[in-house]
Amino acid sequence: AHVDHGKTTLVDELLKQSGVFRENQEVAERVMDSNDIEKERGITILSKNTAITYKGTKINIIDTPGHADFGGEVERVLKMVNGVILVVDAFEGVMPQTKFVLMKALDLKLPVIVCVNKVDRPEARPNEVVDEVLELFMDLDASDEQLDCPFLFASARDGYAVREIHDLVNNKKDMTPLFETILDYIPAPEGDPEAPTQVLISTIDYNEYVGRIGIGKIDNGSLKVNQEAVVVNHHDPDKKKKVRISKLYEFDGLNKVDVEEANIGSIVAISGIADIHIGDTICSVENPVAIPFQKISEPTLSMNFIVNDSPLAGQEGKFITSRHLRDRLFRELNTDVSLRVEETDSPDSYKVSGRGELHLSVLIENMRREGYEFAVSKAEVLYHTDENGKKLEPMELAYVDVPDEYTGAVIDKLSQRKGEMINMKPLTGGYTRLEFNIPSRGLIGYRGEFMTDTRGNGIINTIFNGYDTYRGDIAYRQLGSLIAFESGESVTYGLFSAQDRGTLFIGP
Repeated sequence: AHVDHGKTTLVDELLKQSGVFRENQEVAERVMDSNDIEKERGITILSKNTAITYKGTKINIIDTPGHADFGGEVERVLKMVNGVILVVDAFEGVMPQTKFVLMKALDLKLPVIVCVNKVDRPEARPNEVVDEVLELFMDLDASDEQLDCPFLFASARDGYAVREIHDLVNNKKDMTPLFETILDYIPAPEGDPEAPTQVLISTIDYNEYVGRIGIGKIDNGSLKVNQEAVVVNHHDPDKKKKVRISKLYEFDGLNKVDVEEANIGSIVAISGIADIHIGDTICSVENPVAIPFQKISEPTLSMNFIVNDSPLAGQEGKFITSRHLRDRLFRELNTDVSLRVEETDSPDSYKVSGRGELHLSVLIENMRREGYEFAVSKAEVLYHTDENGKKLEPMELAYVDVPDEYTGAVIDKLSQRKGEMINMKPLTGGYTRLEFNIPSRGLIGYRGEFMTDTRGNGIINTIFNGYDTYRGDIAYRQLGSLIAFESGESVTYGLFSAQDRGTLFIGP
């Protein structure tokens, strides 16, 4: 579901109430967000697996990101699941990523449980949110069976869920209704335990002792330690490689547990295969047939990653050469299915394409922390051409929640950036929700201006909305830049005259 609607907190509570942690064990908030940047930003970036046992039934859970830039993380794991829990905020309601996730789940005919979360919020409006969700189901042409899905009302933070809204008054106990709904509504894994083995790899992990670890669900047959198998390449099904399974793990809570054998429906981690990739299928030797991988949406934004040749080069990182940069970028492709890396005419520059500004900024920050030093170009959108030769550009659907007094400024700025307002409705608490269809390039660099215009009180969410006709040029800036062309000391009298002309990035 959408970012900040409470998915990771809900998983925290399911782990606690299923007895994964000891009673005296100290558990951090959002325990599934283990990556440093995830902890700092308070968002999920990578999809992660865990497993709990409830009334003797093992339930595998995958926590997914809610930000549109990491939609590829959602797409790649959908083949591993038998059903989804759609988490929707009881105040914000249906948001862009809610639509994206539900559309993908309905396409794969997955059963959906709707969990209206954060019902403890003072401004919660669960009845209206239920109507919004049902409207979304109908907009996405859901079948009658899919429309007849269960709704639950929960507060992940306070640790309870109920089946009916009136139960919120005096029947708030724990997560039992959600556990029971999962057991009743989500089907057990289908497949033939006697058939030849098939495991679709959906995630790649890495351990410095055992190397690459492929994670996937056993769709047919079973898997044993020391079993001989064949890996069928995702990009070239004719490319097959014989391997031996050296280690096999299943998930239990937050840990991986060594097992000798795993059966149909189990989500397993497999080590001992050096060059396994996301989308590959591990098959039995006698019948090496691949499972089709979920199609991943194409990137919409690109930047050039360039060897740093500035006057200050070599001062902030230890990996600074073209070879270092190339190796690291192509290594990222092993785990990030939404990313594209292309070589350019220059040996010192690589074109990197992703799903949005946040997607690429997280990659840049990870590389910086690892000791890589490089320069990046400004972000540019990826254009397409239709069959008539007409130029098409990527569009975004922007949902903007803004205090009433700032709506004029926001509408004016987005209109200048070629945005077209398609809806405007009042919210409680003196806020207005604006919906815009706007070119992706119109949003580049806008978020900083938006926070200034709304005094930090606005919220903007966007999602890719297909390709449409090029909307014309956008005037991005009125001012130029002063850039130092050699290293040296900055002094007060030198900066004094420049400071009135714009923002200074250095001090005396």
